[in-house]
Amino acid sequence: MSEKIRSYPISTIIKAVLTKLFSSFTDLLPIVLVIGFFQILVLQQPLPNIGEVVFGGILVVFGLTLFIQGLEMGLFPIGESMAHALARKGSLFWLLTFAFALGFSTTVAEPALIAVSAEAASIAAQGNLIGPGEDSLNRYALGLRLSVAFSVGVAILVGVLRILRGWPVHHLIIGGYVVVMLMTLIAPKEIVGIAYDAGGVTTSTVTVPLVAALGVGLASIIKGRSPLLDGFGLIAFASLLPMIFVMGYGIIVFG
Repeated sequence: MSEKIRSYPISTIIKAVLTKLFSSFTDLLPIVLVIGFFQILVLQQPLPNIGEVVFGGILVVFGLTLFIQGLEMGLFPIGESMAHALARKGSLFWLLTFAFALGFSTTVAEPALIAVSAEAASIAAQGNLIGPGEDSLNRYALGLRLSVAFSVGVAILVGVLRILRGWPVHHLIIGGYVVVMLMTLIAPKEIVGIAYDAGGVTTSTVTVPLVAALGVGLASIIKGRSPLLDGFGLIAFASLLPMIFVMGYGIIVFG
């Protein structure tokens, strides 16, 4: 890779970097415009700490550029290549094991889930639902993280089976949301909101690229499967099952 980069003129590399930065800036521009509109025209107040805000925005543009480049160079290719290799190996056991392990490991390391679990533990302690000690907070947060991570692992496993067997995705999704609605009726009200939010925090920066690459790579190598029609849909399961598992976790913890 380094030899390939050195073969390009400096001007070409600078132009490519600037193009990537401008693309990231245009992606963030709607957010900037919305904040600016409400701050200036609706609230009619200047932005506090304008220097820090501008510097932070520049860091966000650079960070987003590096993140997207990393996905294109690393996570997407490795996800697709591993899906191809496991499909060629012809072992259903190892393919399903990899799908579960991928969903579990990427979710348990998800920064958004870690933050939400810690906040949920703090709120539960304030509401006297769990003990106020640090051990109780850590146990509750860890249990919530592991429940969500396990559910995503199961979700990716089911999604891979769907691709292999050709099951209609809408049947599974509709059935899953029926279960969610029924569990909402019996789950403790203290856990319902967290459960619904858990479906969102699992589909974030770490999980989505690898899971999407797995589905597309698997569908592209299996005869009779279309990457467009069958390769996507794994993320839907990764959003659905955490709601079911977290409400089940709440039923166990809060009785």
